[in-house]
This record gives sequence, C-alpha cells and structure tokens, in this order.
Amino acid sequence: MKGTFITFEGVEGCGKTTQIARAQAYLCAQGRPVDVTREPGGSPIAEAIRRLLLDAENTAMTPVAELLLYEAARAQHVEERIRPALEAGITVLCDRFADSTTVYQGAARGLDRAHVTFLHEMATRGVWPDRTIVIDVPAEEGLRRATQYGSDRLEREHIDFHRRVREGFLTLAREDPHRVRIVDGMQSVDAVADAIRPLLDEILGEP
Repeated sequence: MKGTFITFEGVEGCGKTTQIARAQAYLCAQGRPVDVTREPGGSPIAEAIRRLLLDAENTAMTPVAELLLYEAARAQHVEERIRPALEAGITVLCDRFADSTTVYQGAARGLDRAHVTFLHEMATRGVWPDRTIVIDVPAEEGLRRATQYGSDRLEREHIDFHRRVREGFLTLAREDPHRVRIVDGMQSVDAVADAIRPLLDEILGEP
C-alpha cells in the first residue's frame, strides 16, 4: 500500500489523544495527507460497537464476547476506512489497534494469545501498523488522569488489570523493537511530542 499506518498505544490516560493531535499537526505542516481515527470505532458500525464495549453498565460481558466485539469493530474499520486511506497514499494515525487487543484481552484478561492472533488475521486481512508508538506511564498515573471526569467500563477495572496492560505493552516492545517504540509519557506534553517526531520521520522518511 502507498500510505503509512502509524498507531498509538498505552494504558488508559497515557496521553495518546493529545499526542496524535500533535503528530497530525506536525505531518500536515509537511504537506502530508493524514487521516486520524480510533479503535474501537472509526466507522459508523464500529462506533456503535464501541458504545457497547465501553458502556459501564455492561458488567456481565465475558472476555470472549469482548474479544469478538473488538475484532468485529476492527474488521469493519479496516475495510471501510483504514485500507482505502492507505491505498490512496494517506498516512493513517490510529488511536489503538490490534496491539491493544493482544494486551487487554490477551495479557490482561488471560485469553490464549494464539486465538487472539488468529482473530487479528481474520479482522485485518493483512493491514498492520508500520510503526507503533507506546506512550508509557505507570498504570496508577494513567488511571488518575483518565478518571478525573468519570470512567468507562474498562477504566473501572482493578488496578492489577491495568498493571498487566502496561507490562503487556512493554513486552510487545521487547518482542518487536523495530515496529513498537516506547516513549516516556511522564515528560511534559512538549517533550513527549519532541520524542515522537523522530519516530515519525524514521518510518515516513524526510519530508
């Protein structure tokens, strides 16, 4: 594909949304076409699934049902939005993607990773990030930031769950150091943005 797929990951409250906006502004200033999207969501059907997944009232949702819903949303998102953008030569910046499912439903929920990977392959049909940026903060700090004005179903999970999420992302970075890069999210917003820009330049090439 002609475009480049860049994803942003991390624990709840790590600052992904802020840094994606900074990255978008940086790339647009270079004259690059950019599409910003998110998971779960990014298309009408996927956004409807997002509401179901994050509704704090849905406490009876099982880990397997959760996994399948995430993959269903992803399949729709990839075909409706991500693949067409990449084929058109657009740089896609996505707030979470399949790595989140590997970590949240695999490492943190304890579902079999081989099953999770198999479902990724079905849902993505070959679309995979060229670069993944993990903004790393301690789980406790991330939750403090994320829940200042309320919390969704996942944010209400026990702190041990969120600690497993953080360790899961760090493990992915150790397993795939070329694609998955860690940025210290405890720095100032400007410092985090400054650390991310070389990682964008590296995968996209000089403007």
